[in-house]
Amino acid sequence: MKQFLDTVSSVNGAINAAVWGLPGLVLLIGTGILLTCGTKFFQICRLGHWWKHTIASVFKKDSSSTKTSDKKSISQFQALCAALAATVGTGNIAGVAAAIVTGGPGAVFWMWVAAFFGMMTNFSENLLGIYYRRKNANGEWCGGPMYYLKDGLGKRYGKRWLGAVASVLAVLFSCFAILASFGIGNMAQINKIVLNMDAAFFSNVSLGTVPGTEIDVIHLLIGVALLIVAALIIIGGLRRIAGFAEIVVPFMAVMYVIGSLIIFCCNISNVGAMLASIFRFAFKPAAFLGGGLGVLIQKTMTQGFKRGVFSNEAGLGSSVLVHSSSDVKEPVKQGMWGIFEVFFDTFVVCTMTAIVVLSTGYIDLSTGQPVAGISGDTLVSQAFGKQFGAPGTWFVAVAMLFFAFTTVLGWSQYGSKSVEYLFGATGVKIYKFIFVLMIVSGAVMEGGLAWDLSDTFNGLMMIPNLIGVLALFPLVIRITKNYVDRKIRKKDVKPMLSFDPETEAEVASRLDED
Repeated sequence: MKQFLDTVSSVNGAINAAVWGLPGLVLLIGTGILLTCGTKFFQICRLGHWWKHTIASVFKKDSSSTKTSDKKSISQFQALCAALAATVGTGNIAGVAAAIVTGGPGAVFWMWVAAFFGMMTNFSENLLGIYYRRKNANGEWCGGPMYYLKDGLGKRYGKRWLGAVASVLAVLFSCFAILASFGIGNMAQINKIVLNMDAAFFSNVSLGTVPGTEIDVIHLLIGVALLIVAALIIIGGLRRIAGFAEIVVPFMAVMYVIGSLIIFCCNISNVGAMLASIFRFAFKPAAFLGGGLGVLIQKTMTQGFKRGVFSNEAGLGSSVLVHSSSDVKEPVKQGMWGIFEVFFDTFVVCTMTAIVVLSTGYIDLSTGQPVAGISGDTLVSQAFGKQFGAPGTWFVAVAMLFFAFTTVLGWSQYGSKSVEYLFGATGVKIYKFIFVLMIVSGAVMEGGLAWDLSDTFNGLMMIPNLIGVLALFPLVIRITKNYVDRKIRKKDVKPMLSFDPETEAEVASRLDED
């Protein structure tokens, strides 16, 4: 078994270096920059508008954002919560801590940069997802990168060879999404749950190992318990997942932010040094990383970008798979929910983690070096424990449990939609069975390998998705301008709602419901 895992680790390392090298980073950030400029910095210039029509609308009485009469779809807010369920997970807690330990405090700055431009990448993905979605045999909306690759890129330019290429890219994306669902969406999340639960509640308990193996019995038992609960929810499909996420995600996010702000206030004297270290080490990385200045900066940037994408998933095209199930009529409106998703995930939750890590003394702010013996896996738990004692450690373990567990549920839907595209409804049933079983594998496998596999699958998903987004960039600009002209400038312009004339006519007739 060890030899097999070593081989997997070696192969994965080579692929990871290729997809997350300079070309991959240029593709990721370059796409965000292009979309930001093309939409005239929509995330800033239209901040009041997208804020009003996303999270602010949730607090309005009888808001169409929070409810739907369509039993085959979910509300816009449920789509956001289901997407956040898949994004707000270990990447926000252990991922940020690991980025700082590995790449220094400067990694936080590059996470912010990736998120700023990633807002418009996520906006564009969701916009295209709604525009190119269609209904399956059960009357449910299906959308995602595979659809805007095949029906968008494949048919937009009238080239037969391009249609064939687009179809291949659509299949590749679906395959990578399925693989990623087992990595970022399952094993990595479960692994972090187990490590934190073990450290918080079972550090003084030992049940030994499973006979003939090195598998810890406690880890196995936690994995089996998670498997049972996950199976009960996943079987219920998207509506049950979204309903669970709609309750759990907002509650746990608010509690985590409050806890982080308390730590911030208790260590407010360190704030100046903390912020200085983030900006200083972004361009002059910590010496402990080793290598020349150019290598150091690239390593810091890579850690920030990778962990940022691991957290908010902007550029992967994954959250489109659930956003496309919303009952929304306007593609741009669901795109604006994508902007808020990245904002909340990175600028709020990830920043809170960075504050906790950098303000509690576990990172030397003068050198950027972590204190001896510190591990990114449990660093946040130690920081909360330092401030609140044992209850702080318990809180992080519970927060990690709910954040990561809802990520597993969300990614089960991503994988299901990808399998449905390739194999139909029958394949979905088989996939869900395998996905649930993999929960136990995540509980007992080596944490580092699970995390490394997740990084690789992220990068592989990113490539075909961003090719599609870039190719359809002119369409994104046209649809955005069409929306701005109609909704903000009050011009009498025919709406652009769907690539399919029949679907557009049907949606347009109910546009006033949106």
